[in-house]
Amino acid sequence: MEQIGAAALPVIIGVILLFGFFRGVDVFDAFLSGAKEGIHTSLGILPTLIGLIVAVNMVRASGLLDAVCAVTAPLAQQVGISPEIIPLALLRPISGSGASAYTLSLLEQFGPDSETGKIASVLASSTETTFYAITVYFGACQCKKLRYTLPAALLGDMAAVVLSVATVKWFGI
Repeated sequence: MEQIGAAALPVIIGVILLFGFFRGVDVFDAFLSGAKEGIHTSLGILPTLIGLIVAVNMVRASGLLDAVCAVTAPLAQQVGISPEIIPLALLRPISGSGASAYTLSLLEQFGPDSETGKIASVLASSTETTFYAITVYFGACQCKKLRYTLPAALLGDMAAVVLSVATVKWFGI
């Protein structure tokens, strides 16, 4: 099985090269043009990404996440979920790597077969790093109006949290 995986990339590249050759496309020039456009796009969104990284680090260092979690912990307990899920729900739309590290720590602390571990796993796999995605996609097209995008994306993240808890609780996954 590993041999198939190792051969897949060269085969795909070969098919692309053959397809371009038979269509009369100068594949190398097309590659260079695409690479130049990719670098230009990367440079265009770099300031926005730096701003996002600084904001994420400020939220982490300021203790804001801990304060919000402390306020929402009683509500989580009333609903019947572990308060440790709240930081994951708040962190996931902001930082994918931070959310992955936190999910791993929840799995180590509670175990993957615990209700908390299951909810964390479902939640981590059913949400998006909303602010990163918006930063990259809107930054790439130089669009600054987020009128409907941000509320709709955050509503989707909230729905993912609710449905992750409901899925594990109702279906006993």
